[in-house]
Amino acid sequence: MIDVKPTNELTPQELVTIFKERTRVFVVEQTCYYQEVDDEDYQCFHVRILNDQTNELMAYARIMPKKDYVTFGRVLVVERFRKQGLGNQLLKAVLDYISTHFPGLDVEIEAQAYLTKFYGSFGFKQTSEIYLLDNIPHCQMKLAASVD
Repeated sequence: MIDVKPTNELTPQELVTIFKERTRVFVVEQTCYYQEVDDEDYQCFHVRILNDQTNELMAYARIMPKKDYVTFGRVLVVERFRKQGLGNQLLKAVLDYISTHFPGLDVEIEAQAYLTKFYGSFGFKQTSEIYLLDNIPHCQMKLAASVD
């Protein structure tokens, strides 16, 4: 099941589950020590793929609308659910939500460099050289808003 909620509609249990999994992936797995929970979390939309039977978190991303564009990040698939195509399903849900709720805005992201082909498969174009962000190679990528 795909679920999208702003922060203020999440239960405390849902929010703690999200923060625990993000910390597990982005701080512990990637051995990257930084302030993982940040001020963006106050005003973002949390996209979750939940197990239909157990309601367990399987995949997650957050969407952050800006003035002239939309961005998303903290894209993850919980370790035991990897290699099941959930990354593709999650990104499709993120982009569908953005196109529905923020039509006409470009999507700009800071992508981990090893994921440029993955994001490229959704139409993103690399717009910067590779740079280090928290000691992990990243680049800027952009998906132009579709004109219907």
